[in-house]
Amino acid sequence: MSYGNGVKMYLRRGKALFMSGASFALGFSLLLASGMVEAQTQKQAPKKAEMKKAAAAGPTLAKVLKAGAVKCGVSQGLAGFSNTDSKNNWSGIDVDVCRGVAAAIFNDPKKVKFTPLSAKERFTALQSGEVDVLSRNTTWTISRDTNLGFDFAGVTYYDGQGFLVTKKLKVEKAQQLAGATICVQTGTTTELNLADYFKFHDLKYKLVALETNDEAVAAYDAGRCDAITSDKSGLYAIMKKLKKPADHKVLPDTISKEPLGPVVRHGDNQWGDIVRWSLYVLVEAEELGITQANVDKKMKNSKNPVVRRVLGLDGDMGASLGLSAAWSYQIIKHVGNYGEIFAKNLSGQERGLNALWTQGGLQYAMPLR
Repeated sequence: MSYGNGVKMYLRRGKALFMSGASFALGFSLLLASGMVEAQTQKQAPKKAEMKKAAAAGPTLAKVLKAGAVKCGVSQGLAGFSNTDSKNNWSGIDVDVCRGVAAAIFNDPKKVKFTPLSAKERFTALQSGEVDVLSRNTTWTISRDTNLGFDFAGVTYYDGQGFLVTKKLKVEKAQQLAGATICVQTGTTTELNLADYFKFHDLKYKLVALETNDEAVAAYDAGRCDAITSDKSGLYAIMKKLKKPADHKVLPDTISKEPLGPVVRHGDNQWGDIVRWSLYVLVEAEELGITQANVDKKMKNSKNPVVRRVLGLDGDMGASLGLSAAWSYQIIKHVGNYGEIFAKNLSGQERGLNALWTQGGLQYAMPLR
């Protein structure tokens, strides 16, 4: 190596070291400045409570607030789900889900307008905006969730389709219904499942399709059909309305999955969230042991962080929904928890799949945190 080359190399290394040091100094200065800015920002940052701001009301919530009530589409009469008495008082699981939504928004479960809809009318009523939510023993399917432009907010009741038959028919299982005349309500998944079942088993049957559930029941009770098919929950309700309930029975077969739940229009995420999380509050409250009777005591004394969070004592989940911090408390206080609603409306029925996940069922609320 020549002397000249050595000098050049030394100069290059010196320059590199200088540049490296300059870069380090610059980086350190930036890091120091960043820390100072962050420290200053932290000093100026508002407290968490001060940062909470309710979400602006979306189109459906704004419409509901202006109307002063939730417009809820229900069935034309299905005991345990949505039904009226002689004084036009509504009751049922589907009814209580809507009351829960009204309680979350208005702190008043009575601020609901119920619209009885046939199976054929229900989807048009939701699409047109005649109702804000459809809580009408409606099965969650891919075509309804996508093609019709709807969103299902959860599962209120896990059901399955079965058959109610006259005992004089002397059948013990569905495959013995070959050649039978079967009543069904038209415009339902029930009608499609019936066709699939008989086609798969290569059986023939005679169909009597009627517009409403009441018409189908009346036709069956009058002897026009050997059997009537519907969700099993509905069949037990139907049997109680027959002239001679003891002359009929529900076959043990379950030929389909029927997850029933509330439905909203696709596109208004805020409204979907309100309905969805109102339903989850009912389930979560049961799991946590929060009831209509003890919710005030829990509000006052509970040290359980999950209970406190669910009731809005710690944090404010209502703000992101455009609701008050007490929205979940209001649901439980006015409506109860899922178990209470089930017992009140479906007394005598086993919980089965509708038991909590901790008790062998499928009812499971997403975490409220």
